[in-house]
Amino acid sequence: MKSKKVVLASSVILLSILASINTYAGSDADYWPAWRGPEETGVARKSNPPLKWSETENIKWKVKVPGQGLSTPVIWADKIFFLTAVDSDKKEGAYKFDFVCMDRNTGKILWQKTAREEAPHERHHETGSFASNSCVTDGKHVWASFGSRGVHCYDIDGNHKWSRDLGKMNKLRAFGEGSSAALAGDAIIVVMDHEGDSAIYALNKETGQTLWKKDRDESTSWASPLPIEVNGNLQVVTNATNFIRSYDVKTGDVIWQCSGQTRNVIPTPVTGFGKVFCMSGFRGSALYAIELGRTGDLSGTDAISWKISSDTPYVPTPLLYDDNIYFFTVTRAILSCYQAETGKPNFVAQQLEGVGGFYASPVGAAGRVYLSSQNGVTLVIKHSDTYEVLASNKLDDRFDASPAIVDDELFLKGKEHIYCIAKP
Repeated sequence: MKSKKVVLASSVILLSILASINTYAGSDADYWPAWRGPEETGVARKSNPPLKWSETENIKWKVKVPGQGLSTPVIWADKIFFLTAVDSDKKEGAYKFDFVCMDRNTGKILWQKTAREEAPHERHHETGSFASNSCVTDGKHVWASFGSRGVHCYDIDGNHKWSRDLGKMNKLRAFGEGSSAALAGDAIIVVMDHEGDSAIYALNKETGQTLWKKDRDESTSWASPLPIEVNGNLQVVTNATNFIRSYDVKTGDVIWQCSGQTRNVIPTPVTGFGKVFCMSGFRGSALYAIELGRTGDLSGTDAISWKISSDTPYVPTPLLYDDNIYFFTVTRAILSCYQAETGKPNFVAQQLEGVGGFYASPVGAAGRVYLSSQNGVTLVIKHSDTYEVLASNKLDDRFDASPAIVDDELFLKGKEHIYCIAKP
């Protein structure tokens, strides 16, 4: 399946991400630095996690999750980081908004630090949490946005470096917050789209000082920003209802924009083949494959390489694995796979048996695609142009956070426990 073009495209993506996160002396199999992995595509290329597991098979460790939250774990070497919200005993309705660091080898909590302690000003959706955002790390520091509870930075040993309060958001129907911060060169990018004055911020990663802020004509969205290197220049792409936009990371200027998405945009963009893929699926469907290197308003132009208007995801972000882009229909147990470069369908609206709904985004490794669902079942299918189930694995938990893969270990963070799945 891998063509030379695929390998080249993958290399370009990886070099872009590595430039964004600085340098690392180890293998790219040793880390999952952002919630969608080292390439921001959901793929761990050098990993080979187990195909099969259960509560009694291939579980290296299982640890109770402190507090509550849908934050996807990020990993660097022997450390795991995620966010959580813990009930506070200081005030009724208040929470401690915590960073958690675990030992990857044992699941032991190495440190847990409270970035903020307060009562949230509004609720969240019944399936959401007050800690749905995920961290990002470069192996020296870990950053995260708690949205209305601020943006924070710690070093990997738990020493607080800085915090910024960017104000309160008022989300549509008080559905809650969840857009994760992104690391783009020397900047931490934070999107705050809500029913008030929406904006995007670039903060100095070392100090938290504002490098630039740009107002956004957008209502509530939850998509996380995606850093992309285009012709040697670092951009950051944001997905939202009025426009997909690409900003110059240095200046905050809009390089291009493109309309066409639905309301309530949640999926984060992915990039490959000189394109960025943006999709949404609330009360409608949209997938746009937009060619990079363009400028201006690209709406309705030939910069849209291909698009579809059915069976796109509402919550989960797609998986871009070699030639193929995989995604769910809304949050249902229905999967589609297209050829990413051309838009040719491989299989469309494939019903998945024995699984629940999906909030977690798919991940890929070792020629396999892992689909973790809300009823505790992870379906493993072959990475292929045709649909083939390889295994179905049940655990005693609910999975809304997306999986992470490092070396030959798969990490599943459920509502109650976090699992390290590995062969003995």
